[in-house]
Amino acid sequence: MQEAREAVEAELGLELWARLQPFQDRYDQAVAEGDTARLAGPCGGKHGRWGQICVLPGGHETSMEEPHWGRTSEGRPIAWVGSAPDDW
Repeated sequence: MQEAREAVEAELGLELWARLQPFQDRYDQAVAEGDTARLAGPCGGKHGRWGQICVLPGGHETSMEEPHWGRTSEGRPIAWVGSAPDDW
């Protein structure tokens, strides 16, 4: 079941890549520059033990109706629904 979920999340991540990659680019630039003000704006959603951090603006799930979106540690785009507690 976990493998099937990961496959769906990877497929959705690829489908949304062209439209949402600019958010990842802005996030990466803010990290590189240490821009804490800009880093405070992205969504707080995370994908638990897999470590993906959503790079879309806060509140996107209701205003833009998009799933969380970011990249895996290997750099592949991924999208997911819901969020995990910090200790998950």
